[in-house]
Amino acid sequence: MVTENSKGTRSASAKKRTAAVRTSRGGKPAAAKNGIPKHAQAESRMRKPAGDRKRKPASRRRDKRIALPWWTVATAAAAILVGISIALTVPSSGERGAAVPRDMPGELGIDLSHHNGKNIVWDSLRVMTDRNGLTVKKMEDAVKIRKVAFAFIKASEGESMKDRCFRDNWDNALEYGIARGAYHFYRSSKDPVRQAENFIDAVGELRYSDLPPVLDVETVHKGCSREELRRGVRIWLETVEARYGRKPVIYSGQDFAQEWIGDGLLEDYPLWIARYGDKKPVRDDWEWWQFTDRAIVSGIRGRVDLSIKRSSTSSSR
Repeated sequence: MVTENSKGTRSASAKKRTAAVRTSRGGKPAAAKNGIPKHAQAESRMRKPAGDRKRKPASRRRDKRIALPWWTVATAAAAILVGISIALTVPSSGERGAAVPRDMPGELGIDLSHHNGKNIVWDSLRVMTDRNGLTVKKMEDAVKIRKVAFAFIKASEGESMKDRCFRDNWDNALEYGIARGAYHFYRSSKDPVRQAENFIDAVGELRYSDLPPVLDVETVHKGCSREELRRGVRIWLETVEARYGRKPVIYSGQDFAQEWIGDGLLEDYPLWIARYGDKKPVRDDWEWWQFTDRAIVSGIRGRVDLSIKRSSTSSSR
């Protein structure tokens, strides 16, 4: 049963209990010990003055400085000096290619085929080198500029193949005053007479100023003996010599020439030897030396074969 007193009035003790509940739920703060509200006591604990905070004793603070051994410091300093020296010696403003051998007198020349493309700027053909002798692309990197004095141009290969860029390269070399020579890539598996006729058909007549014909011999087919290779090479050389009245040149790599072609042929014909690097060919009877296939030549895209023609003062012939 519900009475009027329980519905409309509350006792004093009930009011006190309600006030206490309100305080705990966010109502007016109740006084705590010593007359200081509890929330003020908590805030006081959280906001202690900086001077009251404890600090670790100096002896307990960790020293992060590390003493390096003297040799580590010396090595690092030396590495820095070497890096600076390299940076000053080799500028990095442009692309660089293979080096030109130092202290080697003679004219520089290139050899070309369809692999070099048709976009050759003939009036810009130059070999530019920096202070270290490296071929460079940009003129501002060059300390020495030399013209391209000669060009050996691929005319034919095997019994029937003719290089599609031969005629343009052949005519342009003449127009721009560059000594020109034509070469044939020899296939040991093909008839040497037909190969000679293919070369003659591709080249046509030679001028007095043209370089001698060249036979490029650097491969041999499986099953071919040294004797067969040498016999076929001699037939090609004699056929072309009879047609033009000039001794052709043999081109070959140093090792291949010694092992496969032999002294009999190498001593009878002028020699264009390929040996890459700054060391001269072992044979001393060469007329031309192809010392790299990674040179940069102004006027030609990509890397180029570069050769030096022996000067008359240093020739053994």
